[in-house]
Amino acid sequence: MIKVQDLKKVFKPNITAVNSVSFELERGEIGCIIGTSGCGKTTTLKMINRLIEPTSGKILVGGDDALSVDAVSWRRKIGYVIQKAGLLPHLNVKDNISLLSKIMHKEKNFIESRVEELMEIINMPYAQFKDRFPIELSGGQQQRVGIARALMEDPPVLLMDEPFGALDPITRNSLHEEFWNLNEKLHKTIIIVTHDMDEAFKLGHKIILMHKGDIVQVGNKADFLERPANQFVEDFIKGQVHE
Repeated sequence: MIKVQDLKKVFKPNITAVNSVSFELERGEIGCIIGTSGCGKTTTLKMINRLIEPTSGKILVGGDDALSVDAVSWRRKIGYVIQKAGLLPHLNVKDNISLLSKIMHKEKNFIESRVEELMEIINMPYAQFKDRFPIELSGGQQQRVGIARALMEDPPVLLMDEPFGALDPITRNSLHEEFWNLNEKLHKTIIIVTHDMDEAFKLGHKIILMHKGDIVQVGNKADFLERPANQFVEDFIKGQVHE
């Protein structure tokens, strides 16, 4: 599970990007952070991964305090997926997926079997795809490889920053279905930053709506549609959700 307590980020000179954000996700839950541009959602995600250091607050994963350990060690315990996958173009699929394990000097036999296992999970057979380079893959296939790379060291938490935003609608909808089914098997705790409320409703057990650095409502789809917390939430949903 992951617990964020009173997380705050102030940039100089005195600009508060995130203001005392708190939420919890249990093992296997998907939380979607959504909000207006510049609301602090990506800053929140980057603080959880220690890419940005918080001004104050706590980040706990399974009881471990993020701020009590070395930032690099912490990042190696958390999977991270970005838009357009962020694959290294000069490495083939196998080497992209296994990059972190190689940096950590894991045994060759472990790497081989783990990559093969993950490629089966993401529906890209090992023999067929292991030697291909990113330029030879579709956008959806690249994103699958990015997810496999994030899962290589079997992290308890997966952070995803607009992971499906650059894909066409048909590919995105297909990957949504695959991703949901994948986590039903893996039971990871996942935080997704998205700009799309329809995506949040489809994937999120818990939706976290932010505005100007604050959380304005946390809940599920029914909470937002039937019990919006205020006028901002109501207007945001009207502008986002398509029947």
